[in-house]
Amino acid sequence: MQDTLRRIMTARVYDVAEETPLDPLRRLSERLGRPCWLKREDLQPVFSFKIRGAYNRIAQLSEAELARGVICASAGNHAQGVALAAARRGAKATIVMPTTTPGIKVAAVRARGGHVVLHGDDFDQAAAHARALEAETGAVFIHPFDDPDVIAGQGTVGLEILRQHPDPIEAVFVPIGGGGLAAGVAAIVRFLRPEAKIIGVEPADAPTMKTAIANGQVTTLNEVGLFADGVAVRRAGDLTFALCRELLDDIVLVDTDAICAGVKDVFDDVRAVAEPAGALALAGMKAWAAENPGTGSLVAINSGANVNFDRLRHIAERTEIGEGTEALLAVAMDDDRAVYSRFLKALDGRSVTEFNYRWSGEGRAHIFVGVAIKQGPHEKDDLIARLRAGGYAVEDMSDNETAKLHVRYMVGGRARDLPHERILRFEFPERPGAFLRFLNSLKPAWALTLFHYRNHGDDVGRVLAGISVPPAEQAALNAALAELGYPYVDETDNPASRLFLDGT
Repeated sequence: MQDTLRRIMTARVYDVAEETPLDPLRRLSERLGRPCWLKREDLQPVFSFKIRGAYNRIAQLSEAELARGVICASAGNHAQGVALAAARRGAKATIVMPTTTPGIKVAAVRARGGHVVLHGDDFDQAAAHARALEAETGAVFIHPFDDPDVIAGQGTVGLEILRQHPDPIEAVFVPIGGGGLAAGVAAIVRFLRPEAKIIGVEPADAPTMKTAIANGQVTTLNEVGLFADGVAVRRAGDLTFALCRELLDDIVLVDTDAICAGVKDVFDDVRAVAEPAGALALAGMKAWAAENPGTGSLVAINSGANVNFDRLRHIAERTEIGEGTEALLAVAMDDDRAVYSRFLKALDGRSVTEFNYRWSGEGRAHIFVGVAIKQGPHEKDDLIARLRAGGYAVEDMSDNETAKLHVRYMVGGRARDLPHERILRFEFPERPGAFLRFLNSLKPAWALTLFHYRNHGDDVGRVLAGISVPPAEQAALNAALAELGYPYVDETDNPASRLFLDGT
């Protein structure tokens, strides 16, 4: 702890980094009934806080070490920070990036003088190759988070927050991936403002630090969600774990919809577009404030703004659900126009945001409908209860990932008399040949009965597929999918699949 504090106090970051503003979030403050602030690390030269730690680490290198060059593995923000920091120090920077890295990020690293090596399908494979090149070339490896000088550089964010907000702070919210930012900020805030709470925030599908603390040791997760790719780390650092376990008051988990709503909150208040990881802390701040009412000041760190433009479409679609302003419902009713009319009247004047239906010819219809909600979750619950009391069979799809990612775009594609069909939701590598490899893994006798893909601007593609396989060959199918290696979830019994896609 003492060593970390000394390093933070003496960190060299301002040769390249900016002291970013602490902006008031006036609209959000009004909604939450307490002062809310946003630390604007999206305004750094590389649009992320990562420049602080990268430069502070490289600034400590000797001339002999600089002459050997530096190397790192990264899919985005750390890569840009290392490239810029190395250029300022006159060192060659080799950046190993996964082959799935979006072109905009590769171009940004090259524009800052980094030599890009594309290797592997994910960060772990890229990191292994970077370590191999380190041994081969003698270049100095710059770790993205588990390094005392990197942690210290990130800790200067906390130092600035305390200087910019001299009044009491109830809680500071910090996004966590590997834990470098959280460890550094927690160390300095705990030392200078011991009364302030330090709350880490992680995606619900990437609870790396929370799992490690619960287990009492650093734990490698089998997989993590990639929506908030800036914090999609399967294993926390040893140094960061030790500091976070000692210093954090809590870790809040938030889902994709809440993160998307956080992106909108940032835009509404300061007209900035945060990347998903950048809005993570704000999403956690909202969730924590809902469970801990009060009037104390809250500070969230916007960690970055490196977001692909095409991802904004997906973020906008998910925001309304994350804000609780849209409910997605599956409603069964008699296939009759008069019944539809009564159903719409039962919505009591609420706006219909989506209405999907296709005639089935069987006297019953399944409607996939979106309804605008204005007064929070209780309004949705009241609406569902009233519809059920009116004789409608209703299932809430608002938290159903298959429904939100796929089914809402596919309603009307229901087939009949498809024997032994399984509905599987995959994550395909976002690269040429991924679909062909999938097809080649299936035996000719296994019918591909359904396939839906929609680009969301991620490093992986979300795919929903139907496969008709006789019961005797289910084990063979499972073996083929295991060899394929694409993560998947069996959604055959998901209500969204059963109501709208089931072919039996």
